Amino acid sequence: MNIKIVSAICLGAVLSSCASKPSEIEAAYVSPTLYESLSCDRLREEATAVSARAIAASGVQQKKADNDAVAVGVGLVIFWPALFFAKGDGASAAEVARLKGEMKAIEMASLKNNCGIRFEDPTAKPAPKKG
Repeated sequence: MNIKIVSAICLGAVLSSCASKPSEIEAAYVSPTLYESLSCDRLREEATAVSARAIAASGVQQKKADNDAVAVGVGLVIFWPALFFAKGDGASAAEVARLKGEMKAIEMASLKNNCGIRFEDPTAKPAPKKG
């Protein structure tokens, strides 16, 4: 087998094991029925708690993604054994997905109960200013 083909396959395997950025992680499904019986005040408390946990989990996941990017960069340019330090997604990515799902479920329950709770999407681009 050609060494270039083997190298390309190995490089692809290493790059695919890099940790995802929090903005790239899809929300896991969480049933809104868990929240529908809550009052608006209680939904706001849940929203605040889930939001705080999501921010913390996203920070952990972003740090993993940054560390993996550095390990891959060093491995590709300087020292190939550094490629083995890229850890990929793990429990923190699952936590981010679950918390995103909880936020969607809270928003859906809020909509049903007319509470007006909305989470801001930190990955959304700001709307252009008019005028």
